[in-house]
Amino acid sequence: MKIKILRDKCIGAGSCVIFAPKTFKLDKEGKVILLDFPANSEEEIMQGAQSCPVAAIEIWDDDGKRIYPKN
Repeated sequence: MKIKILRDKCIGAGSCVIFAPKTFKLDKEGKVILLDFPANSEEEIMQGAQSCPVAAIEIWDDDGKRIYPKN
């Protein structure tokens, strides 16, 4: 699993942090950042991405296929 943060889309809702606080954090600008060593389960990370109201978090599989959000 690979995680891509789209900071230009982030509005700082923070729902991703609620679902996966060991993976996502809001920085001083109120934008999501990815912590160095994501420690949540894949399910928690996916829930965090899916909770984002503006789809600012993309999830990719190890083969380079985007699995969230789907096209």
